Amino acid sequence: MYAETPTRRWTLRVIAPVLAGVVGLLALFLSPWSDSARAHGSIVDPASRNYGCWERWGHDHLNPAMQQQDPMCWQAFQANPNTMWNWMSLFRENLAGNFRGAIPDGKLCSAGDAQGGLASSLDRPGRWTTTDVGSNFSVHLYDTASHGADYFQVYVTKQGFDPTTDALGWDDLELVEQTGSYPPASDITFDVQAPGRSGHHIVYTIWQASHLDQTYFICSDVNFT
Repeated sequence: MYAETPTRRWTLRVIAPVLAGVVGLLALFLSPWSDSARAHGSIVDPASRNYGCWERWGHDHLNPAMQQQDPMCWQAFQANPNTMWNWMSLFRENLAGNFRGAIPDGKLCSAGDAQGGLASSLDRPGRWTTTDVGSNFSVHLYDTASHGADYFQVYVTKQGFDPTTDALGWDDLELVEQTGSYPPASDITFDVQAPGRSGHHIVYTIWQASHLDQTYFICSDVNFT
């Protein structure tokens, strides 16, 4: 039988905590629920496409009922569940305000495939679940890292645009609100006005975070009542 020596016991005492630390770090970076993965934000009301899918189906994304009840979330989860689990990371860096040059028509909702192609399912036209709003409504950012904002730009699709059949382009949008700056906070809410609309539209929010030249591009589906 092998006898454990004092040197071996000492080595195990040193190595074991190191190995535990490495495993812990791997779990932190690989888990979609880790604090590091969540250290950004999105529009939660009216819910962004990927946040809404995560909120409704994140703990039940294998439920076959999703295909009939929420078909656009279903196709997004089929493409890659991380698009929803990592709902807070639709950002681009160092664009210096050149948003149209960096993000082509048809790719606005994925921020030009900001997650390495994982989020392209968010660009697909279809029956996305909507939030009912009036011509005056509030936009609520939830930011787990409290980046603050240099500004928000909020666009709404023009009357006649059909999100169920049309891919979103820059010329489909009308700017309805440009805010000033906001200090760091986990929740930022502001009001916008978008009169003269009815039915299904897309609210497109550009959030310029304050900590870096980091810009978020967020599609929220609404139903003007």
